Amino acid sequence: MSEGRTSTGGTSAPTVLRMILGRRLQERRQGAGASLEDAARALRVTSLTIRRLEKAEVALKPLYVERLLETYGADQREIEEFVALAERANEPGWWHTYRDVLPNWFSAYVSLEAGAQTLRTYEPHYVTGLLQTHAYARGVLRGGFPHEADEDLGRRVDLRLRRQGLLDRPDAPTLWVVMEEAVLHRVVGGPEVMREQIERLLEVSELEHVSVDVVPFTAGAHVGACAPFTYFRFEEPELPDIVYTEVLSGAMYLDQRADVSAHLEAHNRMSLLASDADSKALLNRMRKEYS
Repeated sequence: MSEGRTSTGGTSAPTVLRMILGRRLQERRQGAGASLEDAARALRVTSLTIRRLEKAEVALKPLYVERLLETYGADQREIEEFVALAERANEPGWWHTYRDVLPNWFSAYVSLEAGAQTLRTYEPHYVTGLLQTHAYARGVLRGGFPHEADEDLGRRVDLRLRRQGLLDRPDAPTLWVVMEEAVLHRVVGGPEVMREQIERLLEVSELEHVSVDVVPFTAGAHVGACAPFTYFRFEEPELPDIVYTEVLSGAMYLDQRADVSAHLEAHNRMSLLASDADSKALLNRMRKEYS
């Protein structure tokens, strides 16, 4: 990294910005030959706190950033650029207004999604949220929250649909979806809702930056027959690839190379089981079945 480089390539997702800032501060510290203990003394905190700041596990106060960079011998211009980035990183994302219906563990997902250059998803149960229609999304969320008030459920649906706006951006990420054929047979909301949802999948699969692959039942057992997951890749070189996977009561974010590589390989293998032509033929056949 060159000294003073704080460009974020237009990324505005707070979690992603904190990750970028933490990585750059770590590189700046190491470049200055300062230890974690040296940085901790400058802020009068523990070395563990510095480690957490550099890993973006906590928000970075602009004052902390300024003092750290002074310790590392940065010039005023570099300090001002880093402080400005810290201020942006602490601004709430648009999804903050949905915090009443947005679990803390999923808030990070929305932030990563908004800042990613490439998204790869595997879905064994439902159409991925970024491609769901209003009626389908409402049916899926009603199944997950059977006792929730209609108003709160409506806010969950609104949040999901607003997330889809990233696909319409001039710098929209590449989205590569691999789903099981079982998704198309799991009736959500009735035949009309399913037909509309499949038409939506056929429509978006024509977009240059969106791919939809369907693994047919005839593929049999395969490496990816597991929980749904999403793989994130970012434009910024400081950021590692990240995999998100769900469990019943929460989620895990994986950034260890072995874990990420295993999921990426699984996605690649599953995509080979579903050619583009066969996937579209299957989608068209299922659309007719719901007519």
